[in-house]
Amino acid sequence: MRGPATARRRATLIGLLAVALWSAVVGLIRGVSQVFGATGGAALIYTVATGLLLLTVGPTRVSALPRRYLLWGGGLFVAYELCLSLSLGLADDAQQAIEVGMVNYLWPCFTLTAAILFNGQRANALIVPGFALGVLGVCQVLGGEHGLDAAEVLGHVRRNPVSYGLAFAGAVIWAAYCAVTARLARGANAVTLFFALTALTLWAKFLLQGPAHPPLAWSLHGAGLLMMAAAAMGFGYAAWNWGLLHGNMTVLAGASYFIPVLSAALAGLMLQAPLPLSFWLGAAMVCAGSLLCWMATRAGTHEAAVDGAAA
Repeated sequence: MRGPATARRRATLIGLLAVALWSAVVGLIRGVSQVFGATGGAALIYTVATGLLLLTVGPTRVSALPRRYLLWGGGLFVAYELCLSLSLGLADDAQQAIEVGMVNYLWPCFTLTAAILFNGQRANALIVPGFALGVLGVCQVLGGEHGLDAAEVLGHVRRNPVSYGLAFAGAVIWAAYCAVTARLARGANAVTLFFALTALTLWAKFLLQGPAHPPLAWSLHGAGLLMMAAAAMGFGYAAWNWGLLHGNMTVLAGASYFIPVLSAALAGLMLQAPLPLSFWLGAAMVCAGSLLCWMATRAGTHEAAVDGAAA
């Protein structure tokens, strides 16, 4: 018979699997968007992922959800997923997609800040340098070989303001979603429903675009990328939820803050995009900033940080 300690370790390992799966999301979403287009590819990913969640997490009992959580949580979740998928799909090239993904990974800093401001999370003075280091890390990434050069960062963003803007908005929206979830969800898990709503919203956008979007050109390569992306999203959420319920939340929260570096490494390999040393320095700064924010709040509860971990 397995004891409680063994079961907890196993659940923690399952939760850590989510970190690996989510680290592959940036490269996979970008790959799918190159085959099916930004909107069509994202719609396909969330449709297939919804089916996978129905098989793993199960359907959402809408009647059991607090109404305010359903309204605010659902709206924010859908908005975040739209920002994430479209920011990657609309990037000009593979390297820009990886940079956009790094902007999105400001969410740990924003999530912990939101928990302090709105949910009464306790924190010490480390939160200030942690937040600043995370933001400076993204600026380092966007500055390229010039590093922390304000003119270069602004010029970089001006080349594709929609993609970078969506990524930044997504980081802020996810922080708001986490604060809302911690306050309103009352332990409810509506991830399957929220994925389905995201898929429906993307299909509506796809249909409204009419001939403006490219046709869905199916191929064995595209179908394979689609299944891997949907599995990374769907199984990632399922594994994370299991880890949260039965594993070590502190270990999982700490591991999630290394996603930016893992994500950049995997995306660089999948998209064959060489990344300069300045990029890796910025990615390390983002991770270090998130860890400092986490250390600043570890004296209190970890719910906001744990609930906030996502792709």
